[in-house]
Amino acid sequence: MISIGLTGWSDHPLIQQNQTKKLVAYAGHFPVVEVDTSFYAIPKKETILNWIEQTAPAFQFFPKAYSVLTLHKSYKEAFNSLDEAFDVYKDAFRPMLEQNKIKAFLFQFPPYFDCVKKHVTYLRYIKERMGDLPVAVEFRQPSWFNETNKANTLAFLKKQNWTNVIVDQPQTPNNSVPKVPVVTTGTLSVLRLHGRNYEGWLGKNVDDWRAERTLYDYSSEELQELADIVSRLQKEAEEVSVIFNNNSGSHAAKNAKELQSILGIDFTGLGPKQLDLF
Repeated sequence: MISIGLTGWSDHPLIQQNQTKKLVAYAGHFPVVEVDTSFYAIPKKETILNWIEQTAPAFQFFPKAYSVLTLHKSYKEAFNSLDEAFDVYKDAFRPMLEQNKIKAFLFQFPPYFDCVKKHVTYLRYIKERMGDLPVAVEFRQPSWFNETNKANTLAFLKKQNWTNVIVDQPQTPNNSVPKVPVVTTGTLSVLRLHGRNYEGWLGKNVDDWRAERTLYDYSSEELQELADIVSRLQKEAEEVSVIFNNNSGSHAAKNAKELQSILGIDFTGLGPKQLDLF
């Protein structure tokens, strides 16, 4: 099984003629979406119930872990302990879990989360707090996949039963993680596409480096290369989920549609496509 989705359901004009029902429109085209907003704040239960109501039963979400849980910021701003932060986060998404609408929780760690003992210990703590919930891990520090640590990192992810997030990004000095197309859980493999804007990833003299990084339009040749990777991963994982994060120029939906065409797949169980009549 192959699923394709985008980061967020807003700002995709190719598939959203109706700007008042963006999630409904999105869910008529793709079977999964990454929830980026949950990195910045834990959604209210009412919000999550609304998202569930707007999507078909088979549609799934890929929520980003709250920034406190990935050590981007301290728990002390809003919680008495890290344990409490994890509990509140998990409780918020419980309605989705109960209806099997969570693909996996994406733990994307900051660039300063390097491969050292205290961070491996923290990963074990996350396993204690998340238990058997599906977790996908994206490292943003290359030390996890250097020659010394790569094999141990992958073995550790397999032991935790966590999905290795395979990253596609330009290989700039010091701040890039290599593409490691290795399956670490038999149930799910994730390929997350940031684009290949080399200058944007260098981050020099750029006011909005985040937007610059994801400003990229994959060529047909590059998408064919990625399709080949997906086909190889599919031999080892029950599902391969591809998430396009290259949307600063609204290229993600177009690229996702082309990849779907290259792979020759149709998605079933989608919501009805919205018609913009007026």
